[in-house]
Amino acid sequence: MSEQLEQTYTPYSYTYDQFTVFFHGGRVYIGEKNYPVGQCCVDILNMDESVLDDLDRRVREFVPAAWELLKKKTNSAAVSAQEKLNAVWDIIFALPVYRDLNMDYDCNYHALENLFTDRRKWSQVQKPHSEGRAMYQGMIAGLKEFTHDIRELRKQFQIMTENYFEKLERRNAAAYADAYSYFYADMFTVAANVFGEDFSQSFTVALDFVPMMHQTNKDEVFIAEKTTFDSLVTFLRTEFYRGLAAGNAPRRCHNCGTYFLLDSGYNTCYCNNIAPGETDRTCRKVGAHRKEAREKANRSPARVEYDRTYNRLKQKKNRKKISLNEWNAAVAEAMRILEQSESGELTDDEMRARFKAL
Repeated sequence: MSEQLEQTYTPYSYTYDQFTVFFHGGRVYIGEKNYPVGQCCVDILNMDESVLDDLDRRVREFVPAAWELLKKKTNSAAVSAQEKLNAVWDIIFALPVYRDLNMDYDCNYHALENLFTDRRKWSQVQKPHSEGRAMYQGMIAGLKEFTHDIRELRKQFQIMTENYFEKLERRNAAAYADAYSYFYADMFTVAANVFGEDFSQSFTVALDFVPMMHQTNKDEVFIAEKTTFDSLVTFLRTEFYRGLAAGNAPRRCHNCGTYFLLDSGYNTCYCNNIAPGETDRTCRKVGAHRKEAREKANRSPARVEYDRTYNRLKQKKNRKKISLNEWNAAVAEAMRILEQSESGELTDDEMRARFKAL
């Protein structure tokens, strides 16, 4: 079987502007790892803004050196530009998605030096309107826009997640699709009326269906979608909407404020990370405890007396001091007293006297 799969694939390399991932069964396979679809978008949402700021600074230092190389055409200029480009790669290749890919480091970390020593390619770059010059300019322009595109995408994800998804009572593919339809209509209206253009969510990818061997069970083979992207943002858009279609979506934790991936069917508002100020309790545990405390603090006097009466009757039942029928009748009566008290039919003294008589 492994020989058959080796014959199926053709070799390819990974660069920052062209990389391949695989989708299958609600998961995305990146390098040697796999995640539920939507997780990479969560990781991008949780990325500290200072990382993008640092990347901006390094790109600003690289761009003049890249243009200087075209002017000076010396080995020292090539080395200087490459060093500044490598400082950019150091951050980009540590980002979510890139950090899991089997990057072609030799190609990326020696790209300009190799270009400068290749006479044919370097000659092409020197010509103002050549394909080589266009590719060189495209590389510079892409890096200049890299953080802007990520920031804009994060903003769009945050708007959808917090303004359209947060109020949902159900958390599944159908609910997300309904909420997204409102977001899409709103964005379409804004784009048309404010910017005078169409709101588009379309992009181009290279798609191929291939047999893929399971990463741990080597006897298991499945059909995967082999997808090649020309940018990180294009991948993130694809993964985000695939996640919604599968019922997965990012959600901001109501306790610590970080994003987590909420799987289809679940509707918790707390993540499973260790809560701030805690050593072992997660936000989910802390949040549940605080919710219970808030509910207790907001209980009416009638609810307090009802809970006390219920617990007292339950102890009697467990100790077999009352029968099951007596227990059911007493709890039903306690519910009637609670309802009458909260509707104003009983005073607090009457309510307490009737609970005490049970």
